[in-house]
Amino acid sequence: MKNANDLPSHDLSILRRLAERKAVLANSPANLERKAAWYALDEGLSTSRPMLLTELWDVADEVLPQSTLECADPDARDMERGLRGELFYIESIKDDHVIPSTWDVNWHVRTSDFGVHAEEHSTDNKGKKSAKKWIPALNNLQEDFAKLRPRTFSVDRNATMENLENAKSIFSGILDVRIRGGFWWTTGLTGASINLIGLDNLMLYMCMDPEGLHRLMAFLRDDQLAFIDFLEHEQLFSLNNEYDYIGSGSIGYTHALPRNGGPVSARDLWVLSESQETVGVGPDQFGEFVLPYQKAIVDRFGMCYYGCCEPLHLRMPLLKRELPNLKRVSVSPWADQEIMARECGTEFVFSRKPHPTLVSTNEFDEAAIRADLEKTLTIARGCRLEIVLKDIHTLDGKPERLARWVAIARDAIGRSWRR
Repeated sequence: MKNANDLPSHDLSILRRLAERKAVLANSPANLERKAAWYALDEGLSTSRPMLLTELWDVADEVLPQSTLECADPDARDMERGLRGELFYIESIKDDHVIPSTWDVNWHVRTSDFGVHAEEHSTDNKGKKSAKKWIPALNNLQEDFAKLRPRTFSVDRNATMENLENAKSIFSGILDVRIRGGFWWTTGLTGASINLIGLDNLMLYMCMDPEGLHRLMAFLRDDQLAFIDFLEHEQLFSLNNEYDYIGSGSIGYTHALPRNGGPVSARDLWVLSESQETVGVGPDQFGEFVLPYQKAIVDRFGMCYYGCCEPLHLRMPLLKRELPNLKRVSVSPWADQEIMARECGTEFVFSRKPHPTLVSTNEFDEAAIRADLEKTLTIARGCRLEIVLKDIHTLDGKPERLARWVAIARDAIGRSWRR
C-alpha cells in the first residue's frame, strides 16, 4: 500500500471521495438499523427479523469489472474496488450488510507449508472457474508421513505499521484506520488433509488405515493449535464481533464477545469449523475421524459457526453434544431443512444457504425464487433465521439480479414471517 504522497492526485481524489460516501452511509439510520437487527438476531430477541446477505466474491468481475475502475495505480485500484464493493452492497443490492466507518489493515503474518506440495491441474476456462485435479503430496501415508513438517510462523511488524500509516495518510479525516483482520477462513482441517492425501484416500483410510488417518488428523490439529498459540503470544488477534465476516457467509455482531479483558485471545473470537470434504461420510466416521480433532480447536474459541456446503442434518446431534460454544449452523442447499429447524430451535441461528443457481441460469425464474424462500420461511418459523445467497459463480451478466433477489426475499418475509 502506497502513501498518499506517492499516489497520483487523481487516484487519491477518487479514493477519498469513495471513503466520504462510505462514512456518510455508515452513520445513516438504515445502517444503524441493520446493525441493531444483527445484535437482535444474535441475542434471540423477539423483535429480531430474518437477515439477508449476498456475496460478490465469485462474481466481482460481473458486478465491478476492471473497465469501470478509475484509478491508475495498481494499489489504488485494489482499494477502489474494495470501496466500490462495499458501496454496491448498500446502495444497489440493499441487503443486510453493514458498512463500517473504518479502513482495516491486518498484520503481515507469514506461514510456511508442510514441507510437501500437492500438484494441481486445471482446465483452461478463459479465466473462469473450472474443474481441477489434485495429485496428493503424500502417495503412501505410512511411508511418506515422515516428510511432513510443522509449519513455521512469523510477523513483519514494520511492514504492517507502514501499511497502517499509509492508509491513515490516504483516509485522514474521513475513516478510522485500525489493525483488524483474520488469518484463516476455516479451522476445519479436512481441506488441508485432502491436499496432503487426496479426497479418495481421506475416506478409504477410514477403513484401510484408520491409525494412519488419526495420526494425520492429530498432526493437523496440533499444527493449527500451534498457530493459535503463536498469534496469542505475539498479540496479533483482533476482535471479530462486529461487521466482520465469520462462518461461511455470516456477520459477527454479538455482545457476548469479547470474553476477557486485555489482549485479545482466541477465547474472545468467533471461529468457523466445517468439513465439506467428508460429505459422503456417515455420522459415525465423522464422529471418530473428524469432529474430535476439530473440537480441540473450537474449544479454544468463544463462539463457533459450524458448516458450509455440507448437509448437517445427520451431524447435528454430534455437534450439539460436542461443541458447547456452537452458536450458528449452516443449512446448505442439500440439508433437510425440517430436521435442521427442529435441531436449531431458538438455540442456534438457522443460517440458510439457498441454491445459487436460482440467480445464475439464463432464465431468472422469480416464481421459483419466491417458492424457495417461502419454503424456508415456513419451515424455519420460530427459529432465528439468516439467509445467505453465496457461492454464486455467475449472474449471467446481470448484476441487478442480486438486488431483485433481495427485494423478493423482503416481500416474502413481509407477507409470511412471524416468530
